[in-house]
Amino acid sequence: MSRPVSLLFGIHAHQPVGNFPDVLADAHLRCYKPFLEILYRYPNFHFAVHFSGWLLDYLIDHYPEDIALLREMVKRGQVELFGAGDTEPVLAVIPYRDRIGQIETFSKKLEKKLGQRPNGAWLTERVWESTVVPALVDCGIRYVIVDDYHFLCAGKKATELNGFFTTEEDTRNLDIFPISEALRYKLPFSPASEAVAYIESLADCHTTHANNTAVYFDDIEKFGIWPETYEWVYEKGWLEQFIQGVLASPKICSQHYRDYHAAEKTRGIVYLPTASYIEMNEWTLPAESANTYADLINEAKTNGWFEHKKAFLRGGIWKNFFSRYPESNWMHKRMLGLSARLAALPEKMRTNEMQQKLYQSQANDAYWHGLFGGLYLPHLRRAIYNDMVALEAMLDKCVSRSGFFTEDTDLDGIDEVYLQNGIIQAVLKLDSNACIFELDAYQLKHNFGDTLRRQKEHYFRKIQPGHGNLSSHDNHSDKGIASAHDRVHFKDVINANDLEADDHPKSLFIDRFNDAFLCYQQESLTADRISFKSATNPLPVQKHFMLSGNKLLVSYQFKNHADGVFSTEINLAMPSCDGPGGRYIYNGKIPGGFGHLFKLNDMTEIILDDTTLGGNIVLSTSAPVALSAQPHFSVSQSESGFEKIMQAVSLKLEWPINKQELMITLSINTS
Repeated sequence: MSRPVSLLFGIHAHQPVGNFPDVLADAHLRCYKPFLEILYRYPNFHFAVHFSGWLLDYLIDHYPEDIALLREMVKRGQVELFGAGDTEPVLAVIPYRDRIGQIETFSKKLEKKLGQRPNGAWLTERVWESTVVPALVDCGIRYVIVDDYHFLCAGKKATELNGFFTTEEDTRNLDIFPISEALRYKLPFSPASEAVAYIESLADCHTTHANNTAVYFDDIEKFGIWPETYEWVYEKGWLEQFIQGVLASPKICSQHYRDYHAAEKTRGIVYLPTASYIEMNEWTLPAESANTYADLINEAKTNGWFEHKKAFLRGGIWKNFFSRYPESNWMHKRMLGLSARLAALPEKMRTNEMQQKLYQSQANDAYWHGLFGGLYLPHLRRAIYNDMVALEAMLDKCVSRSGFFTEDTDLDGIDEVYLQNGIIQAVLKLDSNACIFELDAYQLKHNFGDTLRRQKEHYFRKIQPGHGNLSSHDNHSDKGIASAHDRVHFKDVINANDLEADDHPKSLFIDRFNDAFLCYQQESLTADRISFKSATNPLPVQKHFMLSGNKLLVSYQFKNHADGVFSTEINLAMPSCDGPGGRYIYNGKIPGGFGHLFKLNDMTEIILDDTTLGGNIVLSTSAPVALSAQPHFSVSQSESGFEKIMQAVSLKLEWPINKQELMITLSINTS
């Protein structure tokens, strides 16, 4: 007679650092609260929980009743807590010292606030690299969970994936559980009875080595936040039906990972390749490569051999996001530089606040883009820069930094020059654009250069006329609901112009003459001024950048008069975006918000006021210019559908070449 299958059921709950309070309130109402309340009523249903550190702190402060239920379930032995990095970093892309700090910080937090130190750990986005093993083991972690796909990529057969396996790195041993992809797609999207029947069927897979396992660990957002899931999981009773079915089944034993791990033996040694969950293979690739990969997948599915050979159709790895998106790579390398500075600081000068700012700047969400990643979300990138700019100011107070230096921060073979005075900082790449791509205001803790260049994305070809909103009611009836991976839904009207890739960086002071881009070459770099000159005719021009207190000054000097119009484009990341808190002020009046298009003639000063920022920028010119203002949007995908997201305000200043010099000043002020 077959033994019961051990159901190892785990859920992962996370919200990005800096997410909107209304999003968190909605997640609490539609997901965390009802999920915990239902599970609380079934003390014999054992499960594992990973709440990321920032989210756990937020829930303790704002929804203590949720945490009281969780704490009680931990106390009575119903819940096993899983560790991780405190702010949900991808451990593979931060230094070893920060891996140790992040993991240990969170483990201590769980022990102090919930009464249990974890034995297992959740890996952010299930990104596996063997380099993370030493830090996990050194922090007392004995096992982690990754997808069964990781094992298939190592040459394992699906029939072998039962129980857990062991790997080693640098003399440390770590055990690894394979998450069932089949369960990931069934829970909670197929009817509860079908999900229970599938788990029961695993009990008939005979083995002499260990109890059969059904390993599940996935996002709690699938239980209430994903489209249609609140009605399905709670109002129609899927979650209770599933729990009741599991507890009533003689073929299923609800068990903790720790208990199974303690009672059973490893299935043997395994070495996993660098990998994440299977959908990430496509998301990490540039659009053309991603489309090729997706076509191969569809061809394999059509011909019926995908499931048997999918491990040999490999896409990209998570780190590809750094090579694919310059903005992500720049954030990451800036973070690494600050980590090194903090580590070099004498221990007596370091503070917990500094350490927390660094850890928050390592939160994964703003560094990548897929169905869930947050690189396209300005408020998440802003949260990263808020912490980095604040940390940099703290470090500068401890150990003064040069006001002028060059280095190749982002490792692209082109140096950047930093110009800073303790109040503001401008960073320029020494290429032919001669533009600013980071502009920091230390008192506001903000980077005005935090914009995103629009590029082709693999999902653009899904945005075609005739694609309507797909819902479970259209195709699934009572047989389940559609996963977010299978939906095509539009939150905004999107046209062809919205999908055009930018032909230049969305930086500050991109210059054109008669609508043709100007190319510059470096002329001189000093602590007082950074100077460029035009590299080719027809227009000899010198361009200078200077700082003075809270002001950035950009000077254009023209050697000869020329027929035509000179223009410069200034892209500014304003926190309110197209919301009600951002507005232009011109001659005491409001010509529009940041989301509006408008033009002014003969302008010499305009104010960009932003309540979210807590300050403003005054743009002034030494002579009248024409101003065109418009929002810069990108098209993003999420589990809720395709949408347009405002990344920056784009200001174009134009003037005829009839003067020898024009000075443009950006004054950055607090409210």
